[in-house]
Amino acid sequence: MPHKPFIRTLRAQWLGQQLRGLREERGMTLKLVSEHLQRDMSALGRYERADWPIRKGDVVALLDLYGFHHAAERARLLALAEDVWRTDRWDEDYGDVVDSSFIEYPWLEGRADKVCCFHMTLVPGLLQTRAYAEAVIRNAAEPEASESMINRWVELRLSRQEVLSKERPITIHTVIDESVMRRRVGGAQVLRDQLAHLVKLQALPQVRIQIMPSSVALHQGLDGTFWIFHLPEPYPAVAYVESLGGRLYMESPKAERFLRAYDRLSKSALGKDESTALMGAIAEELA
Repeated sequence: MPHKPFIRTLRAQWLGQQLRGLREERGMTLKLVSEHLQRDMSALGRYERADWPIRKGDVVALLDLYGFHHAAERARLLALAEDVWRTDRWDEDYGDVVDSSFIEYPWLEGRADKVCCFHMTLVPGLLQTRAYAEAVIRNAAEPEASESMINRWVELRLSRQEVLSKERPITIHTVIDESVMRRRVGGAQVLRDQLAHLVKLQALPQVRIQIMPSSVALHQGLDGTFWIFHLPEPYPAVAYVESLGGRLYMESPKAERFLRAYDRLSKSALGKDESTALMGAIAEELA
């Protein structure tokens, strides 16, 4: 009976990235590691790229070779090694990993070639101005959050936007509900500046902003905001949603539902030129 082909899951990708990072921190080449462990060098490379699922015993051997003895972190990596086949939600069993390490925007945005997202309530973080981002972050922060913490969160959000200007910039396509364009986050001037920023970004070849007009009463995004990260071949797309109940990362085949939904949303929304004109008109109303 033929073996089921291995899907390059997020767990496998993250585990491979962590092992590669540890190897490079120690200044070791794949050739050196393969000689130490008497493993095939090409196999070790495939583990790091998540082409093959790595066995728990090999993870133990690699961690020992790299001198990585932090008990809690080793336990997380070994648990992932046991579950590299899994593609279900992360926040059930890996809440600590989700909060502190790989599953977060910077990691996925850094890997993605393209991001598609639908937003019902706010301008996407990659497209926010500093003032808009600060208003959003202050509203979401816990009462005990210090001014320095808030400033750090703002800087982190803005630093994410570097993916739009790097040598091979990420492509971002977004459909945003018209109500977002009229929600005075931070006040009228902040919103006006944000709209002007969106119009400016719209001129970039890697950015496509579409507005879902209020005249469209029913559409595929009524369940709320979601993101789709299109990773480079051969890695499958990943869908992401969040709510007060938690954060969900969905891989193939569950991500296909989001791909279809976004395609229908894009077809229902205003085109790029119409969207730009509407943003400009709303900004003028705020003058």
